[in-house]
Order: sequence, then C-alpha cells, then structure tokens
Amino acid sequence: ATDDSFEEIMLQGMVIGYLKDIDLVCNQIVAFLPKIDNWSVCDSFCAGLKITKKNPKEMWEFISPFLKDDREYYIRFAVVMLLNYYVDEEHIEEALHAFDDIKHEAYYVKMAVAWAISIYYIKQPEQTMGYLKNNLLDNFTYNKALQKITESLRIDKDTKQMIKAMKR
Repeated sequence: ATDDSFEEIMLQGMVIGYLKDIDLVCNQIVAFLPKIDNWSVCDSFCAGLKITKKNPKEMWEFISPFLKDDREYYIRFAVVMLLNYYVDEEHIEEALHAFDDIKHEAYYVKMAVAWAISIYYIKQPEQTMGYLKNNLLDNFTYNKALQKITESLRIDKDTKQMIKAMKR
C-alpha cells in the first residue's frame, strides 16, 4: 500500500479493523498512527476497531498511554477510542480524569475531548455533571463540551437551558 492519497490511508485503517488477533491489531495501530493527519481518518479508524469490544481490558491498557502523548492525532485516537468503546460505569471515572490531564493546544484534540464529554454526559449524566461542575478543562474545551451536549437531540429542553447557563 502507498500513503500518497487520503483514500489509500483510509483503506489501510479499514483493513486493520478486520484483523482478528489483538496483538496483531495493536502492532498495526502503532504502525498506522503516524499516518493519521486529519480527524476523518482518525475517527473512521477508531470506529472500525470493533475488536475492542471483545478485548476491552487489553485495548484500554494499550490506548491509555496515548492519552498522555504529545502528538495531536495520537491523543485524538485515544480520546475517540474512549468515546466509542468505554462510555460505561467501569471506565467513566478514569476517562474523565484523563480528559483533565490532556493539556494539548491542538484544535482537534480539544474538539475530541469536548465531543467525548458530551457522549459521556448523554450516557452517564449524573457522573458527568459532577465532573462538569469540578474539572480542570480549559475554557474553550469546557464550553465546547457544553455546546455539544446542548446540540444533542437526546437532551431535553430544560436540561439544555441548565447546561447553557454553566458556560464560563
């Protein structure tokens, strides 16, 4: 495969998603991450890594170090993996704590964190509300998270008004 077009890179990511061996998948992810240079490839790649559902513990351990990486799309990869596969009671506390620790200034990192928080709010509203009331997010990411929550069709009108009033 060549890396000279968006489509070829996207196809490489899709093929990795069809692999059945977790160790092979992790090795291929490491080789693929440097090729990700936009949100579309990143998010599509993450959505295709369905093996995560069968190997949640192994993948959690594998992706966690990327949350602390200094490269934009490595961090985004990890955050999008969390919002795709780890929005549950078992992982919410650690995931929200990880979002507080991300201090990268890249737009696509901040937007991924905001998007993830909105998904966590939709699926785990009580714990996420507690986080929203006490977090270390920068104002941009925090306000974007609130905006994304209020844009959801799964949030009622009164809750949207309450969320809007929390803006910094």
